[in-house]
Amino acid sequence: ECPEDGPRYVHSSARVLSLRHSFTQISRPMNIALIGHGKMGHTIERLAPTRGHRIVSLIDIDNYRTAFDSDAFRRADVAIEFTGPQTAYDNITRCIDASLPVVSGSTGWTARMDELKEHCLAAGGAFFYASNFSLGVNLFFALSDHLAKLMNAYPDYDVRLSETHHIHKLDAPSGTAVTLAEAIVRRIDRKTRWVRGKAQQADEIGVESVREGEVPGTHEVTYDSPVDTIRLIHEAKSRDGFALGALLAAEFIVGRRGVFGMNDLLRVNA
Repeated sequence: ECPEDGPRYVHSSARVLSLRHSFTQISRPMNIALIGHGKMGHTIERLAPTRGHRIVSLIDIDNYRTAFDSDAFRRADVAIEFTGPQTAYDNITRCIDASLPVVSGSTGWTARMDELKEHCLAAGGAFFYASNFSLGVNLFFALSDHLAKLMNAYPDYDVRLSETHHIHKLDAPSGTAVTLAEAIVRRIDRKTRWVRGKAQQADEIGVESVREGEVPGTHEVTYDSPVDTIRLIHEAKSRDGFALGALLAAEFIVGRRGVFGMNDLLRVNA
Protein backbone atom coordinates (compact mmCIF):
# COMPACT_ATOMS: atom_id res chain seq x y z
CA GLU A 1 0.00 0.00 0.00
CA CYS A 2 1.35 3.42 -0.88
CA PRO A 3 1.58 5.76 2.15
CA GLU A 4 0.47 9.36 2.08
CA ASP A 5 3.21 11.97 1.97
CA GLY A 6 2.54 13.19 5.49
CA PRO A 7 3.18 10.94 8.49
CA ARG A 8 0.45 9.46 10.63
CA TYR A 9 0.15 10.90 14.13
CA VAL A 10 2.92 9.58 16.38
CA HIS A 11 0.79 7.97 19.07
CA SER A 12 3.42 6.64 21.45
CA SER A 13 6.80 7.53 22.86
CA ALA A 14 8.00 4.06 21.81
CA ARG A 15 8.01 5.12 18.16
CA VAL A 16 9.94 8.28 18.92
CA LEU A 17 12.41 6.32 21.05
CA SER A 18 12.89 3.75 18.28
CA LEU A 19 13.79 6.51 15.82
CA ARG A 20 16.07 8.16 18.38
CA HIS A 21 17.85 4.81 18.72
CA SER A 22 18.30 4.64 14.96
CA PHE A 23 20.06 8.03 15.04
CA THR A 24 22.82 6.51 17.14
CA GLN A 25 22.79 2.92 15.86
CA ILE A 26 24.85 2.69 12.70
CA SER A 27 23.53 0.32 10.03
CA ARG A 28 25.74 -1.74 7.76
CA PRO A 29 27.92 0.42 5.48
CA MET A 30 26.28 1.38 2.19
CA ASN A 31 27.53 2.62 -1.15
CA ILE A 32 25.47 5.68 -2.05
CA ALA A 33 24.79 7.29 -5.42
CA LEU A 34 24.23 10.95 -4.62
CA ILE A 35 22.13 12.71 -7.25
CA GLY A 36 22.32 16.48 -6.92
CA HIS A 37 25.26 18.35 -5.44
CA GLY A 38 23.64 21.53 -4.17
CA LYS A 39 23.47 22.56 -0.52
CA MET A 40 21.62 19.42 0.55
CA GLY A 41 23.90 17.23 -1.53
CA HIS A 42 26.97 18.73 0.10
CA THR A 43 25.48 18.19 3.56
CA ILE A 44 24.66 14.54 2.83
CA GLU A 45 28.15 14.07 1.41
CA ARG A 46 29.62 15.43 4.66
CA LEU A 47 27.42 13.38 7.01
CA ALA A 48 27.37 10.04 5.17
CA PRO A 49 30.82 8.94 6.42
CA THR A 50 29.75 9.61 10.03
CA ARG A 51 27.29 6.73 9.60
CA GLY A 52 29.84 4.50 7.89
CA HIS A 53 28.64 5.08 4.31
CA ARG A 54 30.52 5.95 1.11
CA ILE A 55 29.51 8.20 -1.76
CA VAL A 56 30.57 6.08 -4.73
CA SER A 57 28.74 7.99 -7.47
CA LEU A 58 28.12 11.73 -7.60
CA ILE A 59 25.69 12.88 -10.28
CA ASP A 60 25.12 16.53 -11.05
CA ILE A 61 24.37 18.78 -13.99
CA ASP A 62 27.89 18.37 -15.39
CA ASN A 63 27.79 14.57 -15.79
CA TYR A 64 24.18 13.39 -15.61
CA ARG A 65 24.06 12.36 -19.28
CA THR A 66 26.61 9.58 -18.73
CA ALA A 67 26.76 9.00 -14.95
CA PHE A 68 23.67 6.77 -14.78
CA ASP A 69 25.45 4.29 -17.08
CA SER A 70 28.74 4.33 -15.19
CA ASP A 71 30.37 1.50 -13.23
CA ALA A 72 30.34 3.78 -10.17
CA PHE A 73 26.54 4.10 -10.33
CA ARG A 74 26.18 0.32 -10.69
CA ARG A 75 28.21 -0.18 -7.47
CA ALA A 76 25.67 1.78 -5.42
CA ASP A 77 23.34 0.10 -2.92
CA VAL A 78 20.96 3.06 -2.80
CA ALA A 79 20.50 6.49 -4.37
CA ILE A 80 19.67 9.76 -2.62
CA GLU A 81 18.19 12.38 -4.92
CA PHE A 82 17.91 16.11 -4.17
CA THR A 83 17.60 18.07 -7.39
CA GLY A 84 14.95 20.34 -8.90
CA PRO A 85 11.39 20.06 -10.18
CA GLN A 86 12.51 19.78 -13.82
CA THR A 87 14.78 16.75 -13.36
CA ALA A 88 13.58 14.86 -10.28
CA TYR A 89 11.01 12.61 -11.97
CA ASP A 90 13.45 11.38 -14.62
CA ASN A 91 16.23 10.89 -12.05
CA ILE A 92 13.99 8.77 -9.83
CA THR A 93 12.64 6.64 -12.68
CA ARG A 94 16.17 5.96 -13.94
CA CYS A 95 17.07 4.61 -10.51
CA ILE A 96 13.94 2.44 -10.37
CA ASP A 97 14.62 1.13 -13.87
CA ALA A 98 18.14 0.22 -12.73
CA SER A 99 16.68 -1.71 -9.75
CA LEU A 100 18.34 0.75 -7.38
CA PRO A 101 16.38 1.82 -4.28
CA VAL A 102 15.99 5.60 -4.31
CA VAL A 103 15.27 8.24 -1.68
CA SER A 104 14.10 11.64 -2.88
CA GLY A 105 13.43 14.95 -1.19
CA SER A 106 13.01 17.01 -4.35
CA THR A 107 9.87 19.14 -4.42
CA GLY A 108 7.83 20.91 -7.06
CA TRP A 109 7.25 17.82 -9.25
CA THR A 110 4.73 15.81 -7.21
CA ALA A 111 1.77 16.34 -9.54
CA ARG A 112 3.23 13.18 -11.15
CA MET A 113 3.52 11.28 -7.86
CA ASP A 114 0.71 8.81 -8.63
CA GLU A 115 2.32 8.04 -11.98
CA LEU A 116 5.67 7.45 -10.33
CA LYS A 117 4.20 5.20 -7.62
CA GLU A 118 2.53 3.06 -10.27
CA HIS A 119 5.80 2.80 -12.20
CA CYS A 120 7.72 1.82 -9.05
CA LEU A 121 5.24 -0.86 -8.00
CA ALA A 122 4.99 -2.28 -11.53
CA ALA A 123 8.79 -2.51 -11.73
CA GLY A 124 9.14 -4.07 -8.28
CA GLY A 125 11.28 -1.14 -7.18
CA ALA A 126 11.80 0.75 -3.95
CA PHE A 127 11.09 4.46 -3.56
CA PHE A 128 11.07 6.63 -0.45
CA TYR A 129 9.72 10.17 -0.68
CA ALA A 130 9.34 12.97 1.83
CA SER A 131 8.84 16.68 1.32
CA ASN A 132 10.86 17.09 4.52
CA PHE A 133 13.11 14.54 6.23
CA SER A 134 13.52 16.37 9.54
CA LEU A 135 12.24 14.49 12.61
CA GLY A 136 11.18 17.82 14.11
CA VAL A 137 9.15 18.74 11.03
CA ASN A 138 7.41 15.38 11.04
CA LEU A 139 6.46 15.86 14.69
CA PHE A 140 5.30 19.32 13.63
CA PHE A 141 3.08 17.65 10.99
CA ALA A 142 1.55 15.52 13.76
CA LEU A 143 0.91 18.53 16.02
CA SER A 144 -0.63 20.50 13.16
CA ASP A 145 -2.85 17.58 12.20
CA HIS A 146 -4.10 17.18 15.77
CA LEU A 147 -4.75 20.92 16.14
CA ALA A 148 -6.67 20.98 12.86
CA LYS A 149 -8.93 18.18 14.11
CA LEU A 150 -9.68 20.27 17.21
CA MET A 151 -10.20 23.48 15.21
CA ASN A 152 -12.79 21.87 12.97
CA ALA A 153 -15.30 22.53 15.77
CA TYR A 154 -14.38 26.25 16.15
CA PRO A 155 -15.37 28.25 13.05
CA ASP A 156 -14.35 31.59 14.59
CA TYR A 157 -10.73 30.62 13.96
CA ASP A 158 -9.43 31.13 10.44
CA VAL A 159 -6.21 29.41 9.40
CA ARG A 160 -3.31 30.53 7.21
CA LEU A 161 0.22 29.31 6.57
CA SER A 162 3.54 30.94 5.80
CA GLU A 163 6.97 29.59 4.89
CA THR A 164 10.37 31.25 4.56
CA HIS A 165 13.41 29.77 2.80
CA HIS A 166 16.75 30.77 1.31
CA ILE A 167 16.83 32.59 -2.01
CA HIS A 168 18.13 29.50 -3.85
CA LYS A 169 14.94 27.49 -3.33
CA LEU A 170 13.17 27.32 -6.67
CA ASP A 171 9.67 26.09 -5.80
CA ALA A 172 7.07 28.03 -3.84
CA PRO A 173 5.29 27.21 -1.69
CA SER A 174 7.59 24.60 -0.21
CA GLY A 175 6.67 20.94 -0.29
CA THR A 176 6.45 21.03 3.50
CA ALA A 177 3.93 23.89 3.38
CA VAL A 178 1.87 22.03 0.78
CA THR A 179 1.87 18.90 2.98
CA LEU A 180 0.68 20.98 5.95
CA ALA A 181 -2.00 22.74 3.92
CA GLU A 182 -3.37 19.58 2.35
CA ALA A 183 -3.61 17.88 5.75
CA ILE A 184 -5.51 20.85 7.20
CA VAL A 185 -7.94 20.84 4.26
CA ARG A 186 -8.67 17.18 5.01
CA ARG A 187 -9.39 17.95 8.67
CA ILE A 188 -11.36 21.22 8.55
CA ASP A 189 -14.70 20.90 6.81
CA ARG A 190 -15.04 24.62 6.08
CA LYS A 191 -11.83 24.60 4.02
CA THR A 192 -11.82 23.06 0.55
CA ARG A 193 -8.48 24.09 -0.94
CA TRP A 194 -5.24 25.99 -0.38
CA VAL A 195 -4.04 28.88 -2.54
CA ARG A 196 -0.75 30.72 -3.04
CA GLY A 197 -0.64 34.03 -1.23
CA LYS A 198 -3.55 35.40 0.75
CA ALA A 199 -6.91 33.62 0.73
CA GLN A 200 -9.65 35.43 -1.20
CA GLN A 201 -12.55 33.13 -0.26
CA ALA A 202 -13.70 31.79 3.10
CA ASP A 203 -13.11 28.18 2.06
CA GLU A 204 -9.47 28.81 1.10
CA ILE A 205 -6.25 28.49 3.11
CA GLY A 206 -3.67 31.07 2.12
CA VAL A 207 -0.04 29.94 1.90
CA GLU A 208 2.47 32.79 1.73
CA SER A 209 6.08 32.26 0.67
CA VAL A 210 9.14 34.39 1.41
CA ARG A 211 12.61 33.90 -0.07
CA GLU A 212 15.42 35.68 1.76
CA GLY A 213 19.06 35.20 2.69
CA GLU A 214 20.21 31.68 3.60
CA VAL A 215 17.24 30.68 5.78
CA PRO A 216 17.19 26.83 6.03
CA GLY A 217 13.43 26.76 6.47
CA THR A 218 10.72 28.22 8.72
CA HIS A 219 7.06 27.15 8.65
CA GLU A 220 4.21 28.75 10.56
CA VAL A 221 0.58 27.69 10.95
CA THR A 222 -1.65 30.47 12.33
CA TYR A 223 -5.20 30.24 13.65
CA ASP A 224 -6.67 33.71 14.13
CA SER A 225 -9.92 34.69 15.83
CA PRO A 226 -11.37 38.05 16.92
CA VAL A 227 -10.11 37.47 20.47
CA ASP A 228 -6.79 35.62 20.15
CA THR A 229 -4.22 33.95 17.91
CA ILE A 230 -2.66 30.48 18.04
CA ARG A 231 0.62 29.82 16.21
CA LEU A 232 2.64 26.69 15.54
CA ILE A 233 6.18 27.38 14.31
CA HIS A 234 9.00 25.13 13.21
CA GLU A 235 12.35 26.77 12.51
CA ALA A 236 15.22 24.72 11.14
CA LYS A 237 18.65 25.73 12.43
CA SER A 238 20.67 23.96 9.73
CA ARG A 239 20.36 21.38 6.96
CA ASP A 240 21.93 18.65 9.06
CA GLY A 241 18.57 17.42 10.37
CA PHE A 242 17.22 17.06 6.83
CA ALA A 243 20.36 15.25 5.63
CA LEU A 244 20.39 12.85 8.58
CA GLY A 245 16.74 11.99 7.93
CA ALA A 246 17.53 11.24 4.28
CA LEU A 247 20.38 8.94 5.34
CA LEU A 248 18.07 7.14 7.79
CA ALA A 249 15.55 6.73 4.97
CA ALA A 250 18.28 5.24 2.75
CA GLU A 251 19.23 2.78 5.49
CA PHE A 252 15.55 1.89 5.89
CA ILE A 253 14.76 1.27 2.22
CA VAL A 254 17.65 -1.03 1.28
CA GLY A 255 16.29 -4.56 0.98
CA ARG A 256 12.66 -3.44 0.71
CA ARG A 257 10.25 -3.09 -2.20
CA GLY A 258 7.42 -0.63 -2.52
CA VAL A 259 6.72 3.04 -1.91
CA PHE A 260 7.48 4.52 1.49
CA GLY A 261 7.28 7.78 3.41
CA MET A 262 8.25 9.25 6.76
CA ASN A 263 5.35 7.57 8.55
CA ASP A 264 6.95 4.23 7.70
CA LEU A 265 10.32 5.35 9.05
CA LEU A 266 8.76 6.74 12.23
CA ARG A 267 7.15 3.35 12.87
CA VAL A 268 10.39 1.36 12.57
CA ASN A 269 10.46 -1.25 15.38
CA ALA A 270 7.27 0.25 16.82
